[in-house]
Amino acid sequence: MIYDGACHCGFVRFRVEADIDHVRVCDCSICHQRGALIYRVPDAALTLLTPLSELSQYEWGSRTAKDYFCPRCGILPFRRPSAPTRQEQAEGVQPFDGWAINTRCLPGFDPSTVPLRPIYGSRILHDDASRRSETP
Repeated sequence: MIYDGACHCGFVRFRVEADIDHVRVCDCSICHQRGALIYRVPDAALTLLTPLSELSQYEWGSRTAKDYFCPRCGILPFRRPSAPTRQEQAEGVQPFDGWAINTRCLPGFDPSTVPLRPIYGSRILHDDASRRSETP
């Protein structure tokens, strides 16, 4: 299915092709506060109708994730997920090279119609914490 997504004010616009069969709910500090319901898609599934250069970007923790926000209304329509930590790699987690779409920004999609998949980001041991805190 093809969705035409947007932030709250409509400044950030995008198109995504996805058969959404679940949404991810992460319990890390930032995801918990933001309340996004995420679905991951490969690079080719997302078409940006507003250039990334027009959006605000936030990085934290390992600085491998890129969160993109509307500079006007502050909504996060999509993000680049973080790289797996060493612990996750040891557990077999593979890097994901794609986008995490906030399904709440997809008019016509009802997240209550698909299962919630819990993601326990709060439990991840950040093995590079000292290095990350030194990185500007």
